[in-house]
Amino acid sequence: MYGQSPYDPSYGSAYANYQELEKKKSPVGWWIAGGVLVIVIVVVAVLAIRAVTGGELGTTGGPSGQPSQDVCPAVNTASPETPASHPADGRVHGGPVSYPMLGAPWGPPQGDDRVPFGSDVQSQLVLVQQDYDGQGSNWVASVLVGELQAGDGFFTPEQGSQIVVKCILGKFYGDNPVKSNVKVNEKTTIDGHDGWLVESQLSFDIAGLNTNGELLIVAIVSAGNRSGLYYASIPDNVPELVEPARDALKNLKVDG
Repeated sequence: MYGQSPYDPSYGSAYANYQELEKKKSPVGWWIAGGVLVIVIVVVAVLAIRAVTGGELGTTGGPSGQPSQDVCPAVNTASPETPASHPADGRVHGGPVSYPMLGAPWGPPQGDDRVPFGSDVQSQLVLVQQDYDGQGSNWVASVLVGELQAGDGFFTPEQGSQIVVKCILGKFYGDNPVKSNVKVNEKTTIDGHDGWLVESQLSFDIAGLNTNGELLIVAIVSAGNRSGLYYASIPDNVPELVEPARDALKNLKVDG
């Protein structure tokens, strides 16, 4: 229902009824008319809110298709981001969160600019399939942390998880349809802070790729006036990488 007009055609007829009741000068009519107007105002307000927010973000329930609209938060591209300085303490730091660095076959931590919804992002990758499309594109397993960018607003952990998941489905798989079967969508606590966890089994059919699905894990944690992001994607043909990804999430810390 994204982009639905906040105008409700029933508003005009309701107002006409109100004028007719006014002419009759009935006190009961006044109360009825007032009630009708209150209901209409509420309906119009709800529709307006849904038009602005895009309605439901589609991370709950059964399988869902890939969204067609631009669902990622706007990113300020006026100037390049200056890499943040993080301690060399054996942990991978991104934004206000960190996890213990994963060993081989995971690669060393590196900056990651693939995520339009995050800043100060650090990731570890495992190459799963090289040049799967004959054009130099690689398919990887990944674990990353960063700060969730909320633009001028503020996201609760639940809202942030919905936006991140929908952004991933809309941006990370090109024009290929992706179905998302949500397994977990619940409130959680991360290092004593409020958080929200989403796990979903994704399925797709991408030409040249040796796998038809992967596990998606997204966790958002509130860190005061900031939001920490944890994201992992593990292709189905490397199930041995699921446990390290879960361990990283289990040991996620809020640094500040």
